[in-house]
Amino acid sequence: MGYDGLEADLHPPDRLATAARAARSAGLSALLLTPGPDLRYVTGYDAQQLERLTCLALPAEGASAAPFLLVPRLELPAAQASPAGRLGLEIVPWDETADPYALLAGRLGPVEQVGLSDQMWALMVLRLRDAFPGARQALASRALRGLRARKTPAEVAALRAAGAAIDRVHAQVPGWLRAGRTEFEVAADIADAIIAEGHARVDFTIVGSGPNAASPHHGASDRVIAPGDAVVVDIGGTMPSGYCSDCTRTYVVGAPPREFTSYYQVLKEAQEAACAAVRPGVAAEAVDAAAREPIAAAGYGEYFVHRTGHGIGLEAHEHPYIIQGNAEPLLPGNAFSIEPGIYPGPHGARIEDIVVCTEQGFERLNNATRELVVVS
Repeated sequence: MGYDGLEADLHPPDRLATAARAARSAGLSALLLTPGPDLRYVTGYDAQQLERLTCLALPAEGASAAPFLLVPRLELPAAQASPAGRLGLEIVPWDETADPYALLAGRLGPVEQVGLSDQMWALMVLRLRDAFPGARQALASRALRGLRARKTPAEVAALRAAGAAIDRVHAQVPGWLRAGRTEFEVAADIADAIIAEGHARVDFTIVGSGPNAASPHHGASDRVIAPGDAVVVDIGGTMPSGYCSDCTRTYVVGAPPREFTSYYQVLKEAQEAACAAVRPGVAAEAVDAAAREPIAAAGYGEYFVHRTGHGIGLEAHEHPYIIQGNAEPLLPGNAFSIEPGIYPGPHGARIEDIVVCTEQGFERLNNATRELVVVS
């Protein structure tokens, strides 16, 4: 099912009421959501990040005020054409010479505590503080985190489509990896393919060869790939639905480096063990531990330097985080990466899949081979 078939399910008309109920449960008087993933989650409106204020004012359930979306007049057509225009939500335009913060405060009325978008610009945070001088400011995630972390069937379908699209890109990577090419050149081919395979935007193209494979967030450089290099390829983008892909595979150009094959097998077993640990009620940190135990037992524990995973949805990184210290139990609908890595220094490796916790256990959303791909 394409995005057109999913759109209505991704932006259900009761999402406003659900978010208002969550705001009340979180002790908030209202949510104030500016452009970013929170606004898109609640209304479906993928608004531009501008210095001009766009803000959804969503009073908590039981409040006398009605929700409204404040937009610059020049953005009114885009807001009306978005899913927000089909929610029965009042869209209020403001003119260039108006004070949108005063307009917002005047229409919303007095509030005790407001939840602000987690990624709101400081410019807007401070202006809203002045516009609501008696209100305490909190993060909107206090209300929205639980909703966004537990994906609906439509959201899982959108993530499944994203996973399939990035799998198709990985299937093409061996054709671009060869000695004599630079990481930049390979990354450019990958970026083109990410768009060609259905993404709306390229988010990242990590191509780490040789010693760069031991830097988890390396990116890409003008380093020339050499025979015997391990190459970590971590790529992702955003689909037209707004939902993200993220998948890592490790390749070798020619004969693998000494020791690499043995620790890659350890890594593969660790990734499998972490996936197998996923089921409802299991603590997020238990999945992290399942990935670390076989790596530590094989003597590579010090070379696994990051968390096992992160949630994914409208953001590439969101809750839940799969890390020691997160004792929150997994719930059906939680979607997150499982991406252990081993980075000894001269080279490194990572395997990453997106998985969804289901009622019975888990579903992988990436199905590209996890075997070591040797490119001749």
